[in-house]
Amino acid sequence: MPGYLRSTKGRPTVKKTQQIDWAPFSEKHKRYIQNALKNKMNVAEGAIRSGKTIDHCIIAAIYLETCKDKIHLASGSTIGNAKLNIGVCNGYGLENLFRGRCKWGKYRDNDALFIATQTGEKIVIFVGGGKGDSYKKILGNSYGLWIATEINEHYDSDDSRTSFIKVAFGRQVAAVRPLVLWDMNPCNPAHSIYKQYVDKYLTDYVGGYQYEHFTIRDNLSISDERRAEIESQYEIGSMWYRRDILGERCIAEGLIYPMWEDAIQEPPRDQVPSEYCVSLDYGTMNAFSAGLWGKYGAVWYRIKEFYYSGRTEGRQKTDEEYLIDLENLVAPIMEEREAAIARYEAQYLDKMPVIIDPSAASFITLLRKSKWFRPIPADNAVLDGIRDTASAIQTEKIKVSPRCKAWREEAQAYVWDEKAVKAGDDRPVKINDHAMDDTRYFVKTKRIAVHKVPYFGNMM
Repeated sequence: MPGYLRSTKGRPTVKKTQQIDWAPFSEKHKRYIQNALKNKMNVAEGAIRSGKTIDHCIIAAIYLETCKDKIHLASGSTIGNAKLNIGVCNGYGLENLFRGRCKWGKYRDNDALFIATQTGEKIVIFVGGGKGDSYKKILGNSYGLWIATEINEHYDSDDSRTSFIKVAFGRQVAAVRPLVLWDMNPCNPAHSIYKQYVDKYLTDYVGGYQYEHFTIRDNLSISDERRAEIESQYEIGSMWYRRDILGERCIAEGLIYPMWEDAIQEPPRDQVPSEYCVSLDYGTMNAFSAGLWGKYGAVWYRIKEFYYSGRTEGRQKTDEEYLIDLENLVAPIMEEREAAIARYEAQYLDKMPVIIDPSAASFITLLRKSKWFRPIPADNAVLDGIRDTASAIQTEKIKVSPRCKAWREEAQAYVWDEKAVKAGDDRPVKINDHAMDDTRYFVKTKRIAVHKVPYFGNMM
């Protein structure tokens, strides 16, 4: 990829700084990239690891070199998601394609990538678009390019003043040559992203519209062996397999973890965990669920749990009472750690990490003041957390002791909300799901199911 230095006349002078040895592109990817700038809007939908985002980074780089507009927008469900998928993109994002002539900085309090191009400096603002107030971050600017990853995770509503999607479109009205690049994994076929935009625009979009569907087999850099390894992380026939691997739109139905019984297993009796952690779903009248996890080799076991429902028991406990219950759950471990300090075998007390829903503010404050615990705010992304937990069970990265009764009872009744699914919203029935929630917090926050699979193999 060529870099550019500023000449004495103020015009960029080409200087080659690096060369990327790209893997072969499939004909479908070539066609999509070649036709992109002929259209005002381009949508790439399909399976994971199929190359959608890399296509868009390449298209964006070509566009930025020659466009006249200065300010541009890159968005994801969160700002972290936007920077990871578009800025970095496993080594093939905008910061890599413009290596040697770009730098990260701030533009009106937003994270931004400043790029020197053949037609002057371009500024790409990175924002998260998944919350109801995310639109506020993009007001006040006019954007030429809008590149969005996981567009179905962006906030949308009928109110054009607060919908991130509608506000972003409105911010492109004054652009000299606007360009929209959206990517997404398939989701519920009743999702509004299809009805209001992706499918609707196939027939009534003015200005040029390109839609393409990709599968993992369209990524020529992934070998058959690597593809089989990726597919083995899913239960064949499950919703996640159909969406992530086959690239199909499908509804969520039935049990969320149909393979839950495969996770039931006693921890090894001849081993000692190398690491411990507690996951916690806080409730007052709703159930309070805490699981103690221990790491044996590469596998995390839910060794034991504490579960209390104020509604079922007819009495609500105080935060102080729950703290005592939590101390009892980990007492043998923490007392041994204290004893090690007394024997001069340790210099300080290694506090027990507790992954907890950030909304439990009062109990988090109490944990911070306690002698044994170190609270960690949980990543509460519901759908992603469920996907990761299903993968962790499938790949045997987590196991659950048969003694964890609450976990077993909830797992066998943990189902998708049919009414919500029909309306296009994939979510579980919110009844007796507290052990499921604390497990999801644990898996998602500890990144148990993160698969270090490059989008395009080693060189793409």
